[in-house]
Amino acid sequence: MKIPVKTKTGGYDITLERGALMHAGEILNLNRRTVIVTDDGVPEKYAKTVAAQCSPTAHIITLPQGEKSKCVENFIYILKEFTRLGLTRADCAVAVGGGVAGDLTGFACACYMRGIDFYNIPTTVLSQVDSSIGGKTAIDFEGYKNIVGAFYPPKAVIIDPDTLETLPRRQTANGLAESVKMAVTFDRELFELIESGSYEIDKVIYRSLLIKKRVVEQDEHEAGLRKALNFGHTLAHAVESESAGALYHGECVAIGMVPMCSDSVRSRLVPVLKRMGLPTRFDGKTQSLRDAMEHDKKKSGEKITVIYADRIGGFEMRQMDAAEILELAEKAGAI
Repeated sequence: MKIPVKTKTGGYDITLERGALMHAGEILNLNRRTVIVTDDGVPEKYAKTVAAQCSPTAHIITLPQGEKSKCVENFIYILKEFTRLGLTRADCAVAVGGGVAGDLTGFACACYMRGIDFYNIPTTVLSQVDSSIGGKTAIDFEGYKNIVGAFYPPKAVIIDPDTLETLPRRQTANGLAESVKMAVTFDRELFELIESGSYEIDKVIYRSLLIKKRVVEQDEHEAGLRKALNFGHTLAHAVESESAGALYHGECVAIGMVPMCSDSVRSRLVPVLKRMGLPTRFDGKTQSLRDAMEHDKKKSGEKITVIYADRIGGFEMRQMDAAEILELAEKAGAI
């Protein structure tokens, strides 16, 4: 099926279909010079499947897997490859992989010649339910996550749930944390479905995409409603920086959600997270977490806009400083 995303700056379609990877050449305009960016944690056959549908044959860039690859050095390396290969504004790049590949490729496309076409083929649960919509591209810098980047929507997105079959259980849970985040704040029925433990991954992906589509269409550049998608993320990004790669993004979001909700929500949320194998506590240095939160992108003056879930399917925005967030986290047992 096609899910159209329409924003003030344009629109793009998300193709959600099992086996869609095999038809990428029919869905995307690959009859031009194409660079495919992937990483060595993604099955090699995925990038090669897309490359075989390009004319002329695409050039594949394979980066080391992991958050550490989302750095200035790899961003420059991709730009150098674009330049060496002689890409023009008529050409394109395709990300095949998780959020790291998507963020790097999208940001490089935004900057190269002030913008070339970018296609996204996310192959993890996390990237399919989260970064596939919204056009957020970024790299980490000076130890802080996503602090340098741009809003640059893809021209099209392909989501093929068949690509998830090679994922280990931990990676699947990592992605589902973002679906839980959206369900808690926007969709009570989706939360109840996940809470029941009897669901199809395709349905969870679809419902998650509909939530993010609705939010992004109303607030593309995170001026208001889109901030709600940051539920749990202020503490999560601090934990992610402090863990230095030991924890995945979704695992950090799981921890970050625990203190930012009412007791009644927490009593249902924590069991769901634990059943998925997600952590709900981080034993780190409080001062380091506080320092990381001081660089939060949502900070204005001394306060940070945080999302507080007062009920399943609803939320409110609050202004808090780092000390107040850490106090809540300690009371909830999250740190």
